[in-house]
Amino acid sequence: MPTQIPSVSLIRATSYEREALQESLETLLEPLGGMAAFVKPGNRVLLKPNLLTGARPGKECTTRPELVYAIAQIVMEAGGKPFLGDSPAFGSAKGVAVANGYLPILEELNLPIIEFHGQRYQTVNEGFNHLLLCKEAMEADVVINLPKVKSHTQLVLTLGVKNLFGCVPGKMKAWWHMEAGKDANRFGEMLVETARAIDPDLTIIDGIIGHEGNGPSGGEPRPLGVLAASPDVFALDRAMVEILNVPPEQVPTVAASMRLGLVGELDSIHFPHLHPDLLKIDDWRLPDKFLPIDFGMPRVIKSTFKHLYIRFIKERMSAYARR
Repeated sequence: MPTQIPSVSLIRATSYEREALQESLETLLEPLGGMAAFVKPGNRVLLKPNLLTGARPGKECTTRPELVYAIAQIVMEAGGKPFLGDSPAFGSAKGVAVANGYLPILEELNLPIIEFHGQRYQTVNEGFNHLLLCKEAMEADVVINLPKVKSHTQLVLTLGVKNLFGCVPGKMKAWWHMEAGKDANRFGEMLVETARAIDPDLTIIDGIIGHEGNGPSGGEPRPLGVLAASPDVFALDRAMVEILNVPPEQVPTVAASMRLGLVGELDSIHFPHLHPDLLKIDDWRLPDKFLPIDFGMPRVIKSTFKHLYIRFIKERMSAYARR
């Protein structure tokens, strides 16, 4: 277990309007030391939103551009140099961002948006030592993780830890769905390992309006009225499942983080503002049915795809060894 008690800041927030949101974020971050506790002048700061899809704009499938705008401004006020990055499974990060209304903020703040590329980095768990992670996240001075609260047909909920799977290059996501997808526990541990390797400095979760039902994209918007932040992504996710009234053992990422000793029960977390019990709802809608993590692909197709990716990984690893 971590020796330092993690802090999770939770507040009520109901508006994406600029002034109101700015005030909410200042309140949210104040007990954590404000943005200056995470960003120093000159730091290159990755803002990692959830840029899932450009197919359903307005359905709250992605992190709101208003939140990204507000965080980017606060980072710049602290002297940081923010940039956006993600690796959508389909399409480009810029294409998904533009489809979801990001273009005005990209232009106003002159924010670069980076397409992630993979590179092999040392991971904690030897069982995932061939995990390719994006060099843009690993080499940033500061990583600020900006997930969206969503239900998920494969993983029950997608929160802070799952959002960091976007730091795995797009096509490699399919590989991991097949390699680890037969076992929800192993897949959850792979996602936790990704989060441990990236080690975000700060996670701020967009729960003002969430996405419930058949997520991550097939559900519907649901006002939740919550903003949450923590330097400890595992503690943050543990708090969020309590708010949504979902047992932690049902969510593979949260169950794995508890099993690995990265977070404990709620009484091991400090809540400087609101306690999750004060924000709890009883009617958050989970998916109507759950799908297999490995996509349920036909065996022949899966075998062929897996063979090609094994060859791809070996070629990449050999290339890195020759550098």
